[in-house]
Amino acid sequence: MKKARIITLVFTLVLLMVFSVGLAQAQEEADMTQEDNSKMLIILGCALAISIAGISAAIGLSLAGSAAVAVTAEKPNLFGKLLVLSVLPMTQAVYGLLTAILLMLGAGLLGGAARADLTSPLLGPAAVWIGLIVGLTGVSAVNQGMVASSSISAVGRNADVAARGIIFTVMTETIAIFGLLAGILLMTGLGLL
Repeated sequence: MKKARIITLVFTLVLLMVFSVGLAQAQEEADMTQEDNSKMLIILGCALAISIAGISAAIGLSLAGSAAVAVTAEKPNLFGKLLVLSVLPMTQAVYGLLTAILLMLGAGLLGGAARADLTSPLLGPAAVWIGLIVGLTGVSAVNQGMVASSSISAVGRNADVAARGIIFTVMTETIAIFGLLAGILLMTGLGLL
């Protein structure tokens, strides 16, 4: 699992560097306005939020899903309880998607007028940091997948512990909720919401 975290971090840094270099070149070549620059950085923030959280959720889902398939093969009657446990790591991807949608709405990228002042040089970089906050706290989906996998194994031995397994699995998600909350508060402070 440590390898998965390192891969996710390296992917994020490479993505950030590629977009930064591309942004600098585009700005030099096209003489972009501050508004265009802000929009481009907001798009980068959206990409970071959903891609990091989404990759992490996919890893967590695969961990939990693998355990659920194994237990279901022996005890098919536990499918419903195991399904709940196995899908919990997906919520971090939802947080990344929600963040991306809120950033796009605030910038007017989904139609309508922008809610924030896109001429502010602070807005674009702030959107990148918001995307990173939500995306990186969404890496908790990997750990949540590990806890869900253990909970699934426990339910396979004793079906009465399903509720306890859900509680333990959801506790890991708290970190991602904190990241989403911080992102929403920052968007509100920046006038994006």
